[in-house]
Amino acid sequence: MRVSDFHYDLPAELIAQYPLAERGASRMLVVDGTTDRLADASFADLPTRLRAGDLLVFNDTRVMPARLRGHKAESGGQVELLVERITGAGHTALCHLRSSKPPRAGTRLLLADGAVAATVSGREDDLFVVEFAQEEPLPAILEAHGEIPLPPYIERTPEAADRERYQTVYARHAGAVAAPTAGLHFDEAMLAQLAGQGVETAQVTLHVGAGTFRPVRAENVAEHTMHREWMQIPQATVSAVQAARARGGRVIAVGTTVVRTLESAAGAGGQVRAGTGETDLFLTPGARFRVVDGLLTNFHLPGSTLLMLVCAFAGHERVLRAYRHAVAERYRFFSYGDAMLLWPEPGARASGTHAGGSHHQEDED
Repeated sequence: MRVSDFHYDLPAELIAQYPLAERGASRMLVVDGTTDRLADASFADLPTRLRAGDLLVFNDTRVMPARLRGHKAESGGQVELLVERITGAGHTALCHLRSSKPPRAGTRLLLADGAVAATVSGREDDLFVVEFAQEEPLPAILEAHGEIPLPPYIERTPEAADRERYQTVYARHAGAVAAPTAGLHFDEAMLAQLAGQGVETAQVTLHVGAGTFRPVRAENVAEHTMHREWMQIPQATVSAVQAARARGGRVIAVGTTVVRTLESAAGAGGQVRAGTGETDLFLTPGARFRVVDGLLTNFHLPGSTLLMLVCAFAGHERVLRAYRHAVAERYRFFSYGDAMLLWPEPGARASGTHAGGSHHQEDED
C-alpha cells in the first residue's frame, strides 16, 4: 500500500487547539466492523457499549515536561531541545535538537534562562546525546524548568493548564513526550461507573516518543522504518487478559499504544507475556490481531502510522469512510479532539503473523 491510500481532507479549523472544559464531554464515533455501521454518540455513552466482564487496558505512561529552550554558550544561537529518552544514571538523554546549525560534539548549551547547563556529546542516528551538568537527576530538572511538549499541530504556546490536561488521570510512570490521547477522555467518575457495572481494568506502560508524529516519508508503506519505544507489561495485566478470555469478556485497548504493546508481546496463540523491552511494531492492513477485541482511540493525522493501525483493525475503506463522516459532522480532531470506538472487521481478530513489524522483549525476572 502507498501513503496516499491513507489520505483524507481535513479542514484546519477541526484540529482541536484546546481541550473541552470537561474530560468526558467529547463526542464518540462508533465504527462496527461486523455490521459496517457508523453511530454518532458521546463519550458518556461508553458504559452502554461495554458489558460486565470486559477488560479495558490503559497505558499509564506520564508525559514529561520534556522541552527546554535556550542557546549555545559560545555562539549564542538559539536552540530548542526535546528530551526523547533519559539514559544512564539520569543525567544523560537522547534528544531532538533544533537550531540554525546542527551542534557538534562538545557544544555547550545554556537552557531555561541559564538555569540548566548541558553539553552535546554525540549522536545516535537522528538524536543527539546530551549530558546535563546539574547534580539533581534529569526528571527533577525537567519538572522544574521544562515545558509540556504539545504536538506540532497545536499551534499555540503551552499554558499552565496543559500540565494537567495533557495527562491522563491515571498517568503514573514518567517517560513519554506525547500523551496516549485516547485516555484523556476518562475522568474518575467514568472509571468508577465502569467499575460499578463490572468492567475490569488493567495497565501497561509504553513511553510514547516524538516519533509518533514523524511523517511516513517513503511512499511505499512497507519501506517505512518504525521508531522504537520502551514498554512494560506487568504480570497482573497478563493475568487480567487471561481472566477476561476465560469468562468470555472482550479485551479493549484504550489507544493505539496499548494495541502495539499487547500485540508486540503476544505469542502465536494470543498468550501475552509479561516483561520489559522495546517495540517497533508497525501494524498495517493485512495484520492479524491476537489479543485486542476492541479499540478506543482518537482521530489521527492523514498518512500516519496510527491511522494505518486503525485501518488494519477495522478495515481500510471502512475507517476512511468514518473519517469522511467525522469531517462532515464537524468532529474535533487529534490529541484534544473527540474519540472513536472501533470493533474489528471480520478476519482481523485471528492468530497469525503481524505485517511489517518486529519487537524485542525481555522476560520479567
